[in-house]
Amino acid sequence: MSSIYGTKIKISIFGQSHSSAIGVSIDGLPAGFPLDFDELNNFLKRRMPGKAVYSTKRNEPDEPEFLSGLTDGFTCGAPLAAIIRNTDTRSSDYDTIKDIPRPGHADYTAYVKYGEKRDVRGGGSFSGRLTAPLCLAGGICMQFLQQKGINIAAHIYKIGNIQDRQFDPVSENEEEMCILKTADFPVLDANAGENMKTAIIKAQQAGDSLGGIVECIAFGIPPGIGDPIFEGMENRISSIIFGIPAVKGIEFGNGFSAAELLGSQNNDAFIIRNDTVKTLTNRHGGILGGITSGMPVLFRVAFKPTPSISAEQASISLSGRKEVRLSITGRHDPCIVPRAVPCVEAAAAIAVYDALLDSQ
Repeated sequence: MSSIYGTKIKISIFGQSHSSAIGVSIDGLPAGFPLDFDELNNFLKRRMPGKAVYSTKRNEPDEPEFLSGLTDGFTCGAPLAAIIRNTDTRSSDYDTIKDIPRPGHADYTAYVKYGEKRDVRGGGSFSGRLTAPLCLAGGICMQFLQQKGINIAAHIYKIGNIQDRQFDPVSENEEEMCILKTADFPVLDANAGENMKTAIIKAQQAGDSLGGIVECIAFGIPPGIGDPIFEGMENRISSIIFGIPAVKGIEFGNGFSAAELLGSQNNDAFIIRNDTVKTLTNRHGGILGGITSGMPVLFRVAFKPTPSISAEQASISLSGRKEVRLSITGRHDPCIVPRAVPCVEAAAAIAVYDALLDSQ
């Protein structure tokens, strides 16, 4: 099914935006690992709605209820299952959407695929609400990775045309990475962050929305993880990243800019540092031939602007088979990028941990 990911660990996400709960089942976690619940809850809070003027006013605690897979706080080898209850839904906001699909949203394609029985409330299973159980699974995998010396962090790289500084692809300050994980608005350049916030509020006041880019880096991944062709690390990471709603693109290392360079400009020279093979630069983003090189894994993810905007748009009536105008009401993020940062980290953690187990 499309809601299941993984080879050695199986992540199954379930629920809809306005169902009684959403949740995740994780099969394949090793037994005997002590979960840090405070750390996990802090990670989930970074994705929570209702925390700022530039996010949706839907406000839910997102506290997980563990149903199985734990004994006295330790993983026990059985599938770990948990739910997060939906407690602040307003389904009436979506009455119009059942007949008039939102431009840029999955309303129309869901109608084609599932017909009248689709769940339109809050976007149903297409909603960003489903990133809460993704973050729950990713936060758990991140704790397993940290035990192995692997750390993952992300920041808002771009909102509209306003850009933060890039991660140093060779030796980013890991202390600064930790600061990002506690920041309300995770950027490396505070001035750029303030300009981004202003741009989001301006778009919101105009009844519009903004997209952007999240940059993610992973330190400590050993060389030799991943496989060529269909099981490469780019493939594994990309597959789960595209499970985050609104993702429209991903690039690793130099990404698309590599197409503008000569081979002599894009290649990374091999060097020896402390009797270990490294590269002088990291334009390849830590992956060569689908296999990790031992350098930090670095990638960027592009998010489209939130489709649900109050500015009037052209659409159609599905029942009347005619063109109509639509102005969307309800509670929506004018820019999802700030809350998408932990989602990207979570997806990366799941992909890396699954690949790491697969290499053993």
